[in-house]
Amino acid sequence: MANFGLHRLAVVAPFASTWREARSAIGAPELLQHAQESATLAEALADCTLVLGTGTLTYRKAEQPVVILPLLTSLVSQELARGGRIALVFGSEKHGLTREDLSYCHVLVEIPTDPRQPSMNLGQAVAVCLYELAAHAFTAEERPPQPALTRVSASGRLDLLAGVVEETMHAAGYSPKTMQAANRHDLRLLLRRLMLSEHDTRRILGLFRRILWRLKRAPARDKETG
Repeated sequence: MANFGLHRLAVVAPFASTWREARSAIGAPELLQHAQESATLAEALADCTLVLGTGTLTYRKAEQPVVILPLLTSLVSQELARGGRIALVFGSEKHGLTREDLSYCHVLVEIPTDPRQPSMNLGQAVAVCLYELAAHAFTAEERPPQPALTRVSASGRLDLLAGVVEETMHAAGYSPKTMQAANRHDLRLLLRRLMLSEHDTRRILGLFRRILWRLKRAPARDKETG
């Protein structure tokens, strides 16, 4: 990160209590010292408007759009032009990102590798991704002037909307207990595929809150009318 000029590091549920004191590259210890620590991935991504998950398709079927790394530049440049906040998410060294982790991501970024060796060391994967973005997406001179773009909703707002929609589904009897986890997962993916603007998210949130209020009043009203 220091090599390529990035400084905002977020660490989710770190294993050791002394991880901030871990020895790192010369000139970069402040990255660990000032890193944001979050208990969950949802918390770490709450203010992000474009979340890029990383991984290989060798052992999984993607549930979101897949972008190979060389084609990521235009997507990142567009989000920067609209004033958004981008997160590039990496999983653990051993297991990478889980299916649940990826449900918080708008796209899955794949690094083109030889099919005989699709897996990369975590540190190498980070370096390759950051080099590509620093060389082509973060250089203002290389980005043509962009028209005013509508800012999309941050991840935290989408999670708030998902929670209200899920509660509405329960109140309407749409989501049986055996399907709640699967429906929650699919809803999280759907909202990110839609790339909702802040305005649209606010309107939809208001709509579902009104529906939920009506559904919760219905049993009491039915009881009053006999």
